[in-house]
Amino acid sequence: MEKYKVIEIKKNVLANNDELAKKVREDVLSKNVFLLNLMSSPGSGKTTTLVRTIECLKKDFKIGIIEADIDSDVDALTISKSNVKVIQLHTGGMCHVDANMTKFGLEELGVEGLDLVVLENIGNLVCPASFDTGATKNVMILSVPEGDDKPLKYPKMFKIVDVLLINKIDAIDYFDFDLEAVQKRAKEINPDILVLPISAKKGDGFDPWISWLKNQLKGNR
Repeated sequence: MEKYKVIEIKKNVLANNDELAKKVREDVLSKNVFLLNLMSSPGSGKTTTLVRTIECLKKDFKIGIIEADIDSDVDALTISKSNVKVIQLHTGGMCHVDANMTKFGLEELGVEGLDLVVLENIGNLVCPASFDTGATKNVMILSVPEGDDKPLKYPKMFKIVDVLLINKIDAIDYFDFDLEAVQKRAKEINPDILVLPISAKKGDGFDPWISWLKNQLKGNR
């Protein structure tokens, strides 16, 4: 006779999250809203990349931003200067955004009339990779100072993303970073991944990134 019951919490939580994520994805698509989940390590240049991306797109598309952070509004304040719709989500110590938080964020932001909503996820290469947010596409930023070995260390993150932006290429001469090696490693994990080297600070390499995003937005319409 069993003395106690073993409950696999992680499996149940992820199953419930995936079910809700599917509903979130269907809902935003039904409203012709493209939901982009942007992930990276802290300090990779997510917000800087986002600000430049907004500047490139805001004349042609209506944009909303959901800034997720454990407990600050620094990024939302920065984004607000771009004159787009933005809200700050505090996760209360959680190191990721899940489908329920995304749903809440979308409701609070208000997506009517928007073409693009970007969820700037928590800076972390582990937890966010495990939780489907309901996004239309997933994008990751890897910065040159982080090193070219990250696909080997965090394969799950590279497996789930559609686009890998390699940021801070303007500083590549100062770091031991093999661009060819990181692209090869990422492709071995995810053959369909699109790898784009950029400099968010200087704007280098932004044309292919903006072109990809515009094509996605036009297709979503």
